[in-house]
Amino acid sequence: MQPARAERLDRPVDPHADHVLGPPQAPITLVEYGSYLCGYCRTAHEVVRRLRDEFGDRLRYAYRHLPLADRAEATRAAELAEYAGETGGRFWEVHDALMQAGPAFAPGELERIAERFGIPPREAWDAEVARAVATRVRTEARSGLHSGARVTPSFFINGRRYEGAWDEASLSEALLRSLGHRLHAASVDFVRWGPSTGLLLLLMTLLALALSNSAAGAAFLAFWERPLALRLGTAEFGLSLLDWINHGLLTVFFLVVGLEIKRELTVGRLTTRQAAALPLAGAAGGMIVPVLIFLSLAPESHAHAWGMTMTTDTAFAVALIVLLGERVPVDLRVFLTAAVIADDLVGIVIVAAFYSGALHLEWLAVAAALLGALVALNRAPVYRALPYAAVGTLLWLALHEAGIHPTLAGVLLAATTPTRPPPNLKALLAQAQAVIDAETRLAGEAVLRTGPSEPALRTLDAVHDRIESPASKLLRALQPWSSYLVLPLFALANAGLAWSADVLAGRGGLVAAIVLGLVAGKAIGILAGARLAVALRVAAKPATYGWRQVAGCGALAGIGFTMSLFIAGQALSGADFAAAKLAIYLASLLAAAIGLAILWKPSAVPEPQVAGPTAEAGTPVS
Repeated sequence: MQPARAERLDRPVDPHADHVLGPPQAPITLVEYGSYLCGYCRTAHEVVRRLRDEFGDRLRYAYRHLPLADRAEATRAAELAEYAGETGGRFWEVHDALMQAGPAFAPGELERIAERFGIPPREAWDAEVARAVATRVRTEARSGLHSGARVTPSFFINGRRYEGAWDEASLSEALLRSLGHRLHAASVDFVRWGPSTGLLLLLMTLLALALSNSAAGAAFLAFWERPLALRLGTAEFGLSLLDWINHGLLTVFFLVVGLEIKRELTVGRLTTRQAAALPLAGAAGGMIVPVLIFLSLAPESHAHAWGMTMTTDTAFAVALIVLLGERVPVDLRVFLTAAVIADDLVGIVIVAAFYSGALHLEWLAVAAALLGALVALNRAPVYRALPYAAVGTLLWLALHEAGIHPTLAGVLLAATTPTRPPPNLKALLAQAQAVIDAETRLAGEAVLRTGPSEPALRTLDAVHDRIESPASKLLRALQPWSSYLVLPLFALANAGLAWSADVLAGRGGLVAAIVLGLVAGKAIGILAGARLAVALRVAAKPATYGWRQVAGCGALAGIGFTMSLFIAGQALSGADFAAAKLAIYLASLLAAAIGLAILWKPSAVPEPQVAGPTAEAGTPVS
């Protein structure tokens, strides 16, 4: 839910505006954002030196300034190098001297370097040139921030931010763009492309529809009903493939959804009551109004399926809003994402409460005990992810056997998994820094050493394991699986619909109730809920977007798809289920078209520009 971070240079390398080594026609361009007071930059400086020897005329190297935060001396050093370049064309010589002298300059070191290269004291600098070099350092620092550089050194290869290790071997492989590196870069680009999950969902849906209406349609639909059992000795636990997906894998999706909304409510953009109240109020309206519309239109025989209209397909809605780019302010993206995730969470609680089978009290008691164990782990507090995952798996099994839809286990696990880092964060960071400093000193003893010691690596692993909260660990590990396996597989297994002329026969009321509930109910409900919350002063709307755009988000929330299909499968069967699927597809298409039409026109109120850190203070630290 955070805004996407820049991955490419905000401006290309210009031989007239940048400090560049290497021929302009070189096929490889390496750009570094660095600081003269950064010890890592000094190490990288030697790496770049060796890479230039290795690649020769195939490599063009450019250096841009990103002075360290709260270190005015770093800015003075950058300005000294720039002054040398402006007045005598000796930037690279002074740059090399500063890198060799850093990362901690001795008293008077800058003055001695200036004297060595015939540069006058700062107080004697030409005033106009001094202003120009100061401006250039600030401009390059802002360029680094806009390009996504948050640490020094930050490297860009042919305009794309490099995130791997910056030892010589790793950088050399990236510069050569080996097959492995190209595949990795392409996969990272796709995953980071906001609409990627929505695109996969769409492709799997089209594939399911094509297969279900082909000559292999009957075999395709029957395939998902095949049983799959797990056996341990004489014990056996079996479900159909469809149920393993809808009851098992979908639990991972709800766990990820729960962790995302909990993160935003605890350490993210929705930590304040008023910030959280607006999307939650919109979500409430977006659930209540569609259900009322559905109940008023649907035949009594289908009234129990009211849950279909109260949920939103998060992947499709977010994909479309990302495709709109800068037409949609970041605050509005946060509003929509939080609102649709909230109604997904409520949706699974509704499934557990209203669309489950007969209850078995003995297993319900086991589930309650396991939930108590999760709460106890949270209160202890336990900061390892494995105990939560293990107890959560047992909770899933207990809920299934109790007759409650087991995907509820994902929501309960998310609610009880700690989100915040441990309270002694400063002490842990100090411990990690002490280990790194000790290993750095020992690195000089190159004899009979091939790398960091095992005790140091174990200590750093333990510190990292303690610093990262269990919720962050689970979210980082499961989010890609949820987006790129669980949801596409769900769509493939559930979106199939064998068309026949009698699908809609006698079911016009059901179709109309679903379409109007999702298309009109969501838009009206989210807008009404948000406006009511602002009118009652329990929430505040950011000035970066208007009510028209809230209505546009409400329209996009009418894309029911994943959750609507899920609930339809629990509430309906046979031809009723087929008609509901068709109505959900139609409603989702209409909602997407209406939402895009409303949001296509940008807000009349410009999004306020947040000033980035400057070179004087507040720029990133290494």
